[in-house]
Amino acid sequence: MRAVVFDLDGTLIDSAPDIWQAANAVLTEEGLPLVSFEQSRGFIGRGARVFVERMELAVAGVNDPTRTDHLHTRFLHFYERAHENTRIYPYVAEALERLRSDGVRLGLCTNKPFAPTAAVLKHLHWADFFEAVIGGDSLPVSKPDPAPLLEVVGRMGLRLPEIAYIGDSETDSETAQRAGARFGLYTEGYRKAAPEALFHNFLFNDYRHLSDRLAQLN
Repeated sequence: MRAVVFDLDGTLIDSAPDIWQAANAVLTEEGLPLVSFEQSRGFIGRGARVFVERMELAVAGVNDPTRTDHLHTRFLHFYERAHENTRIYPYVAEALERLRSDGVRLGLCTNKPFAPTAAVLKHLHWADFFEAVIGGDSLPVSKPDPAPLLEVVGRMGLRLPEIAYIGDSETDSETAQRAGARFGLYTEGYRKAAPEALFHNFLFNDYRHLSDRLAQLN
């Protein structure tokens, strides 16, 4: 295996508290009811636009295209600055360093828009950590369409059999399955369904075990 491509939110970092604060900042600004943390967490996974649509539907009961566009724009404004409460999952940093020391190349494929992705990577001092980074708005389509994952692999000059994809959600599982990629499911993220119900090659709940699980794929 020459490379590992990671999802970001719910896989490497827990950004749900900051996403929740960004959501409620927009709703407060617009005089709309606020959402709970659990509601907000449940909206994550299909990109910022879908997040806003779900949020709007929850508080207003209907999606109005003009309002959705405005809410989306304002959400992105807050989202790019929302880092204060974002945390790296336990042992992620050590796992990434171990992979790099073993000569494994790293890529990133997320549905987080590219600007907030770049901002949080800079905040975490990971700006130069990943060879290729695709955000949710980098292409005309986003996950679970396989195109973003395939784009990362292509930009790294690799083929699918040479990589493994790591994610935490139904969206990531479907992306890997549709792409024909080997997939490791991190079970401590934003998944809703039982992990056994999702496509995967292996499950793990502790990044101290990731290198060993990847080695077993070989």
